[in-house]
Amino acid sequence: MPEKELRVDLLSVTPHALSLIYAAFRQCYHAGFVADMWPRLLNGEIEREVQADFVRKVLDSGHDSPVEHVSFTYAIEGISRACSHQLVRHRIASYSQQSQRYVTDSMEYVLPPAIARIPEAKKRFERFMEEVGAAYGDLHDILVANGRKSKANEDARFVLPQAAETKIVVTMNCRSLLHFFSLRCCMRAQWEVRAMAQQMLELAKKELPAIFETAGARCEQLGYCPESPKFACGKYPTREQGA
Repeated sequence: MPEKELRVDLLSVTPHALSLIYAAFRQCYHAGFVADMWPRLLNGEIEREVQADFVRKVLDSGHDSPVEHVSFTYAIEGISRACSHQLVRHRIASYSQQSQRYVTDSMEYVLPPAIARIPEAKKRFERFMEEVGAAYGDLHDILVANGRKSKANEDARFVLPQAAETKIVVTMNCRSLLHFFSLRCCMRAQWEVRAMAQQMLELAKKELPAIFETAGARCEQLGYCPESPKFACGKYPTREQGA
């Protein structure tokens, strides 16, 4: 079971994302029909920076529901099953995850940095991964020999650890992504899901800065840490500390 590294790729974004969000916002405050405005947005009659400034101002007011009209689709590999279990708890999203019932040729894993830094811990972790890989193979072969055949994978996989690497495609709209980043970019988030969220955020910032240039942990937007002093990381003062 070889070690696997994190990789996040942006597969797709809703076409004309900024203009679509601008049009949705304008419809809320515009007496006319934004469909009549749409050709002007696409041909550049209304400059992108004008659109971006308007979107930023409305977002600053707290009105954010129109950003739901735009979605981002990511392909992610090199995360553990422990990480994917955290990811799929964000419910306003779509997921397509690699199945352990059908994909059995490569049992890779994620090595936590805290374990990697300690030679003794790393050695024991890697030895266990080898034992798991061997146990999985043995169980699979025994099940096949006893009639499970194509169903052997779904039973043998029960020995696989949370460290087992997985691949997933995830689609979220912008509003869900902003919420996701506010929680998972926080220093209190688990290190692996935070690293994944940071890569996702950097790709979103490049694609749609008007929405994501100030996105991140909640403290980044609030200017203070919403956690109690007991849990604060120290980057920002807490409300109790007089932020």
